[in-house]
Amino acid sequence: MVVNGNLELTYILTLVNNSMKMMKLTLNKLRISVLLGAVVAITSSCTWEPSDDFRPATFPATAEVFIDGFSGGLEYLPFEGSKLDAFTVDTEEFYAGTASMRFDVPNVGDPDGAFAGAIFPDYGGRDLSGFDALTFWARASKAATINEIGFGNDFGENKYNTIINGLRVTTAWKKYTIPIPDPSKLTREDGVFWYSEGPEGGDGYSFWVDEVKYEKLGTVAQPRPAIQNGEDVEVQTFIGSNVSVAGLTQTFNLVDGTNQTVTTTAAFYTFTSSDPSVATVNELGVVNIIGTGSTVITAELAGVKAAGSLTIESLGAFTAAPLPNVDANNVISIFSDAYTDVAIDYYNGFFTDGFQTTLGGNNLLINGDRIINYTELNFVALKTLNTVNASEMTTYHVDILVQEPEIKPDDFIRILLLDAGPDGELGTGDETESSFTIPSSDLASNEWRSFDIPLSSFPGLNTSNLSLFFFISDGTNTSNPGSITNILVDNIYLYR
Repeated sequence: MVVNGNLELTYILTLVNNSMKMMKLTLNKLRISVLLGAVVAITSSCTWEPSDDFRPATFPATAEVFIDGFSGGLEYLPFEGSKLDAFTVDTEEFYAGTASMRFDVPNVGDPDGAFAGAIFPDYGGRDLSGFDALTFWARASKAATINEIGFGNDFGENKYNTIINGLRVTTAWKKYTIPIPDPSKLTREDGVFWYSEGPEGGDGYSFWVDEVKYEKLGTVAQPRPAIQNGEDVEVQTFIGSNVSVAGLTQTFNLVDGTNQTVTTTAAFYTFTSSDPSVATVNELGVVNIIGTGSTVITAELAGVKAAGSLTIESLGAFTAAPLPNVDANNVISIFSDAYTDVAIDYYNGFFTDGFQTTLGGNNLLINGDRIINYTELNFVALKTLNTVNASEMTTYHVDILVQEPEIKPDDFIRILLLDAGPDGELGTGDETESSFTIPSSDLASNEWRSFDIPLSSFPGLNTSNLSLFFFISDGTNTSNPGSITNILVDNIYLYR
């Protein structure tokens, strides 16, 4: 009985011990399950919020760009096509200290570069939000006008690019101020200084810049932002198109009483669409047309309402021009998404003889389709970058949509082609030109019409060096009034 009793006791103790182990294992599993459940709950349902002690990464508030030398982190990167050695550090000519930046603008025809231009970035980033202006001293070897000078160009996004266009400098040292449109935006800026300047009157010259730095002047006052250059602009377009707000400027009154205007970017502004069902506008000032009707785009900069507006009238769904079906091997394309175009110099020459009124150019993109949009048309020229040898081509093709609600009997669109002559240069006296007139009976209101015009219909025209392609309506010419002032153009090409 004792032996059996010992066996029973041992057996009971073993059961108890095993039960304790099982209980411990179960508890451990339970703890693990609870912890895993907590992790899943945290990762799936919680939103991280920074604590009061959290501070975002900051960048140095370095004010100096160039005093007697580069500030730390600064780089020098010339523009493509610029004279590479246009910039030097000059230790003999300076406003203060021991050195200045010297820029040598090349003469016309200089084989080393057509202009002088570069950016001075600090890719480590700078916090410029505590300043209200970029200032510097400058003088030149002769009175001149620097095309562009400013900050915010970093060969990247150029998000806050700010420019003075046409900065006038003299032979005497003078301090210049480039106001910052909204300093609070510049908490991490790479592009701290840049310039671009070409020959004046065909001749190069030198200018010097010294004591370049950011300052908190406290005298940059009376902000007057503007969009569309302060004008109320109206645009007709279609669903699926994009229109960019343009003419973005900010003007401040400086301590000397002058008003300084800078050209800047959409990132400084807050845009609003009066009817988002017609069009929305993003932070880059790009208006996306999504419905039919009218909306007005307005803006603010640092809480100040901007002068000017952009009224969008959406005409609804867009019908594209007919798709070309000519074999690409037999085509020289000037403008068409169906083919590979030749290089274009410009779509609107904006001639400054006081007669041309035409605005617009290659400025419409509708559902991925590029469209040329000309408004206030009287005449306009599209120019190829290099001359086009069309001597083996037989036909000129173009698609035109007249946007006027009514076409009058004496309305027309004249197609004029100009050949640069054997030397391939304009203005040397050996050019030939000829035109073909499309009468009103061949045009339709808000409907694409396709024209295939034999090159033989342009009498006296040489076609081995074609350069300029004109559209003429005389629509705003009071001596020969017409009603055709707004047209869309697509698929300009020559073929055989």
